[in-house]
Amino acid sequence: MTKQEFNDYIQYPVAADGAWGTELLKAGLEQGDAPESWNLNEEDKIRDVAASYARVGSRIILTNTFGGNSFKLQHRNLEDQMAQINREGARLTREAQGGAFITAGDMGPTGKMVFMGDVSEEDVEESYFLQGEALKEGGADILLLETFTDLIEISAALKGAIRTGLPVVCTLTYDLMADGSFKTVMGHAPEDVIPALESLGASAVGANCGAGIDQYVDLASKICSLSTVPVWIKANAGLPVLENNKVVYPMGALEYASHVKSLLDLGVSVVGGCCGTGPDHVAGIVAEIEKFLK
Repeated sequence: MTKQEFNDYIQYPVAADGAWGTELLKAGLEQGDAPESWNLNEEDKIRDVAASYARVGSRIILTNTFGGNSFKLQHRNLEDQMAQINREGARLTREAQGGAFITAGDMGPTGKMVFMGDVSEEDVEESYFLQGEALKEGGADILLLETFTDLIEISAALKGAIRTGLPVVCTLTYDLMADGSFKTVMGHAPEDVIPALESLGASAVGANCGAGIDQYVDLASKICSLSTVPVWIKANAGLPVLENNKVVYPMGALEYASHVKSLLDLGVSVVGGCCGTGPDHVAGIVAEIEKFLK
């Protein structure tokens, strides 16, 4: 898929998917296990998650490869299977949704402190190029860099991902500050992030995870005012709370959907869900988009 084809696809707002980790835990993934390993030994369960989002109207569906970069996989002793894990992740999502919609190759952060020199920017760039190439080989239409907090790291990752020739979406995780502004935990504000990523060739920019969708409406307003490329928002189902020693996200599908029109009014092109969201939340997003487009 070219950048222009991607722009044409999201000319009118579309729904992305919801959380993957939440659904895989429901399917039996143990806390602490590598979700990406299921691309090799639990193929049907991966297809089931992707298909569940396609059925409710997701038109951009992610791959189960968030931790599929070489740095993350090294901690799991899976680095030698990096290419296979990513190829299979893309193939399974594409098969599950029939190839009718966009398969987005999901790429999360390295877990390294790039700004402190834990790893070089050149090594980060090469890692995301190799991961992106494997996702492309498996059938990914676009690449998604998400849940980053360090502008240096995501910039290096973007340079690598762009070398694949696929459109690349970049989203960071922001928190609401006491003064009402939004910053990542590394102190980066949208005013710094958006121009930098656009100058490097990002096809779309936005935010995911972090705050709940109610807070992300204000963040989306700021991003939309800064961006000259499409905006992508995947927020959490509210702020997490501890119940019975488990972290849960309390916002139901109806409440989540009640904020979607505000995002669409701002000009957000892609709306999905992050932690705590599932097919019911996405169905609500789809319903709001359909009403908006009438």
